[in-house]
Amino acid sequence: MADYTGMVAAGNVANGGGKKDDDSNVLATARSRLDMAISALSESREDEIDDLKFYAGSPDNHWQWPADVLATRGAVQGQTINARPCLTINKLPQHVRQVTNDQRQNRPTGKVIPADDKADIDVAEVFNGMVRHIEYISDADVAYDTACENQVSYGEGYIRILTEYCDDNTFDQDIKIGRVRNSFSVYMDPTIQDPCGADAKWCFVTEDIRKDDYQRMYPDSAPITTLQTLGVGDQNLSQWLNEDTIRIADYYYVDYDKGTLNLYPGNATAFEGTPEDKQLRDMYGKPKKTRQSDRPRIKYCKINGYEILEEREWAGKYIPIVRIIGNEFEVDGRLYVSGLVRNAKDAQRMYNYWVSQEAEMLALAPKAPFIGYGGQFEGYENQWKTANTTNWPYLEVNPDVTDGAGATLPLPQRAQPPMASSGLLQAKAGASEDIKASTGQYNASLGMTSNERSGKAILARQREGDVGTYHYGDNQARGVRYLTRQLVDLIPKIYDTQRIARIIGEDGETSMVKIDPMQQEPIKKIMDQNGIVIDKIYNPGVGKYDVVATTGPGYATKRQEALEAMGQLLQGNPQLWQVAGDLFVKNMDWPGAQEMAKRFAKTIDPKLMSDADENPELQAAQQQMQAMGQEMEQMHQMIQNVGKSIEMQEQRRKDYEAEIKAYQAETQRITATQAGMNEQQIQDIAMGVVAAAMESNGQIGGIPEMPEQQMDVGMDGMPEMPQPMPPMEQPQ
Repeated sequence: MADYTGMVAAGNVANGGGKKDDDSNVLATARSRLDMAISALSESREDEIDDLKFYAGSPDNHWQWPADVLATRGAVQGQTINARPCLTINKLPQHVRQVTNDQRQNRPTGKVIPADDKADIDVAEVFNGMVRHIEYISDADVAYDTACENQVSYGEGYIRILTEYCDDNTFDQDIKIGRVRNSFSVYMDPTIQDPCGADAKWCFVTEDIRKDDYQRMYPDSAPITTLQTLGVGDQNLSQWLNEDTIRIADYYYVDYDKGTLNLYPGNATAFEGTPEDKQLRDMYGKPKKTRQSDRPRIKYCKINGYEILEEREWAGKYIPIVRIIGNEFEVDGRLYVSGLVRNAKDAQRMYNYWVSQEAEMLALAPKAPFIGYGGQFEGYENQWKTANTTNWPYLEVNPDVTDGAGATLPLPQRAQPPMASSGLLQAKAGASEDIKASTGQYNASLGMTSNERSGKAILARQREGDVGTYHYGDNQARGVRYLTRQLVDLIPKIYDTQRIARIIGEDGETSMVKIDPMQQEPIKKIMDQNGIVIDKIYNPGVGKYDVVATTGPGYATKRQEALEAMGQLLQGNPQLWQVAGDLFVKNMDWPGAQEMAKRFAKTIDPKLMSDADENPELQAAQQQMQAMGQEMEQMHQMIQNVGKSIEMQEQRRKDYEAEIKAYQAETQRITATQAGMNEQQIQDIAMGVVAAAMESNGQIGGIPEMPEQQMDVGMDGMPEMPQPMPPMEQPQ
């Protein structure tokens, strides 16, 4: 049956769009959370938007002037001819750029370090190289700079992490760092305590798209008319659907799975039912301890508020949105953030006002009039009336005008021009200083000269000026550290197949490494027949790694500084050219420097150029020593075996002597007994001896069984008494 009215589709969407019943709960929770975030951040966001508009103020938009002031000065909808001046001399971008560009020159970076005994320093360097590669292919510097500028200008910036397929013909994925240009599109859990949002339970990244684009992008979704029907009577839904646009949101949230955590020997843990738990159970058997635990998982949904368009589980253990904050404070349970512009707005308004007032006074001040005597202007009145507005080539007067005594009067002259008000100039200068004070930046921070004379004094003054804005760079470094920690967590999970990965060194040089997630050790060294390492295979998933943030100039700046320092060192010690000249040439920034450094290195003593680990002679000696050690170990084992053999021989000799003595004693006893016994007694004793020998498997008191040939059988079937055997020789 055709659904012409769309009511069937409406019912399906209301019930989860024909999917599992949990979808409706997810959507209801998402709508509630977004509404809560909008309500909690509304006041702060309004102030932030006003800060952004004020920061972007220009003479064309008058965003730095209040609307009522513009109305009173006749400058509504732009300045007119008859309006009073409303000038905008925006000095705030200079102060914002001072902070953001300083962070560009000293960009924070995350450095991966080993965190337990299973981690390896070489794997940590591979992590660092892979992070640099991810930043390179993602143009991460754009994402960092955008977040920094938003953070400094109005108080909050964001960076996100994405995954995408390497190409259309593979299932392998790459990790990307994404730019968030509009920070107001992000709604993060307002109950967070971590400044970077590491403890957030959910987060939205919204986008308002046109309805026709929505229908083209999601043709299988419910019709917009159906969505409009669903939105009636639900205020939460009004946040998602407008007259011309529909809101699409990337919705990340933490979901918890209840499970049993097992503890095995060696402090190894795993959730019951997982492959890790099965492996540990096969190794150790029954776990030592168990407890119930909630296992967090990150879920991702793309929703429109009415239905789930996409859904999957995020590979990492963190919500992939990084928050970079400026100034943060909480008032009456509400969270507020601000940037550099907030406190400088009034000072900027005053500066604009005083500049406009100065321009107005100068424009309206009458020009100095001409002073003359009556009768000098007769006949030339029109010319003199416009003398202050028209550039006449000449002005005529009546020269015959005299005083009462007949003397000719002097020609007309201009009066003294009016002086500008000193109070106005002081007020304008004071407003400019107030902008500096409110931003925490003074002359030294802005590169202006002061009373400092030495370079150290200037640097000290600059550092003092940077103290007022240091927290912006520190917060960005904290955000980059959290971002790198997420990448370290994601890399083993995304790069989960054998592959050749590209890494980038600190100097920008690229190389390739082999990744094998299946090997048990963090690094496997492939050696040739001589024991020389020819290749390495890495497994980033073995061991734990942590991240520290470092802030400083880039590699190019460090290289230039190193070049200057080495130049001074070599100038004072020319003999160092023979041992370190190639390093000096390598740091030079001109074409062919690297090739020249290689050629220069050939002139240096090879012993100085070789590392201990890479010296062939040293490696051969080490191999010989290793082989000698193995031979000595074998000889020691042989000596131990010989010693044990001698001890066993000695013990056997002693046992043999004891057996001989026992045999001789028994023979003597039988001989002595035989002399005083009759034939029947002797026969009974012989039968008892034979029976005892048979029970002891042919041995009497440890004496070996007599050969069968040595026993003569009598007529009555009974064996005769054995004759005494001669004494056996002692072993030599």
